[in-house]
Amino acid sequence: MSNATAVFWFRRDLRLEDNAGLYHALKSGQQVLPLFIFDKDILDHLEDKSDKRLAFIYQEIERLHKELTALGSGLLVKYGKPLEVLSELLKTQTIQAIYTNTDYEPYAIKRDAEVRSLIEQNKGKFYTYKDQCIFEKNEIVKDDGKPYTVFTAYSRKWKAKLISKENFLQANEPKSAPDSYYFKSYPTQIYFSSFIKTVRFEPIPTLLEMGFNEVEGNFPSREIASKIIQIYTEQRNFPGIDGTSKLGIHFRFGTISIRAKARKASMLNETFLNELIWRDFYMQILFHFPYVVDGPFKPKYAGINWRNNEKEFQLFCEGKTGYPIVDAGIRELNATGFMHNRVRMIVASFLTKHLLIDWRWGEAYFANKLLDFDLSANNGGWQWAAGCGTDAAPYFRVFNPSLQTEKFDKNFTYIKKWVPEWNTAAYPAPIVNHDMARNRCLDAYKSALNE
Repeated sequence: MSNATAVFWFRRDLRLEDNAGLYHALKSGQQVLPLFIFDKDILDHLEDKSDKRLAFIYQEIERLHKELTALGSGLLVKYGKPLEVLSELLKTQTIQAIYTNTDYEPYAIKRDAEVRSLIEQNKGKFYTYKDQCIFEKNEIVKDDGKPYTVFTAYSRKWKAKLISKENFLQANEPKSAPDSYYFKSYPTQIYFSSFIKTVRFEPIPTLLEMGFNEVEGNFPSREIASKIIQIYTEQRNFPGIDGTSKLGIHFRFGTISIRAKARKASMLNETFLNELIWRDFYMQILFHFPYVVDGPFKPKYAGINWRNNEKEFQLFCEGKTGYPIVDAGIRELNATGFMHNRVRMIVASFLTKHLLIDWRWGEAYFANKLLDFDLSANNGGWQWAAGCGTDAAPYFRVFNPSLQTEKFDKNFTYIKKWVPEWNTAAYPAPIVNHDMARNRCLDAYKSALNE
């Protein structure tokens, strides 16, 4: 393999277009070697050897390699621990710089610090760029410099910064709305000639070689019609209709540009834009308060006496609680890797408050099942439901599954799809009485909080 002067390390940014870190690598004037690493430190923790997320990543890696091959280059794909892979690469390559996009999860921060140290020991540079969010780290903070912990205030500052006059650039088309500086695209295609062309790329390791099964996945398209965004406010809460974008997996792995979608949302639907702001909000919470990975954002909630009944948890995971809206959600998740956002809230509330099972059990189950699993959003959502997170629902707010069904699935369209035996003798009785469970929950929380 001939010498490359710069490496672009693909991670949560599996696309060539509008890619911040890739743009800076390509315009650096150096030849760029594209690299992807199937990270053993991550893959070794996957319980399901037929994990559909891995199948999705593999599909996108093959697409990237094909696109790069058409440009006369290719994608170097390795399987191993990043530090070991890059150490070996440095033995055969003169690498002046490694470019990549910033990841804000605790493992990624530690990994990148080690890689930075490695490349600097070899007289090279390590560059990271913001790409998976609009605002990161300390870009949106209170006037005193402290991080926001309430979404409404955060979103207000987020939008104000977005549309501040000094950050506006006029869009290319004279009749279109002005385009925010923070939505600007990175025209990577201008520099595609910088991809290295003198390397013979080895075959991509197969899933079987990495110890996983090859599975087919019916993944959501990364294209979304403007109509869905336009009617998102009216339809997003009803799981029986196709009213959400299902773009989560694409945001998670960066197969689409968050800037492009935020730009479209800002023009078409503020509710959809708010969902993207929630992503930024939870990312900055994770960055500023990394302890939330293992414990409640509000420490006083650490004393809740969870029942943690393993038999009830098993019934929950099988979608056999006797509460059809809850069971429908779990069965949708188990079958597809997706669960409607409204139903996620109902399901999480049921586990933590009806069954008094530790939110971390539910968080871990979702982490194993969700195609669009994202640590910050998953953690934030479960803590919100349990009442112990930032800007959380109050602990005394206990969703009534029956009322939620009446409001959001009154014709039982969603329930009938996923729980066909509902309303028959084959469907189990509720594993817990709602009124009793609510009172038990309130007593447990009050006791822990000394209220």
